[in-house]
Amino acid sequence: MTGLTTHILDLTHGLPASNVPIELYSQDGNSTEWILLKTDVTNDDGRLDSPLVSEKEIKAGCYELVFHIGTYFRSKNIDLPDPPFLDKIPVRFNIVDTTVHYHVPLLVSPWGYQVYRGS
Repeated sequence: MTGLTTHILDLTHGLPASNVPIELYSQDGNSTEWILLKTDVTNDDGRLDSPLVSEKEIKAGCYELVFHIGTYFRSKNIDLPDPPFLDKIPVRFNIVDTTVHYHVPLLVSPWGYQVYRGS
């Protein structure tokens, strides 16, 4: 299996983060312009119902995921400053080998986050 997937875990509540808007961008070659490839929203398991980039669509290059986590935590009625400390979390990474699967999970609270290359 190849392609690009993600999921989000809410460390504050110990649950998957559902209904989080996510955007995927890429850069074309040497351009500095970011191109929006896809928008989606996480399901009840904190995942997307389909890959961000499928096995047939995957290309080498620079990508950026933008997680709209401020919207998510506001929906949980957490006492947050306005604007929240974390609102949109950008994660920029490169895909080099298009024959392998890339999974980019986000572990998040209103005050911090971690991403990693998962499996």
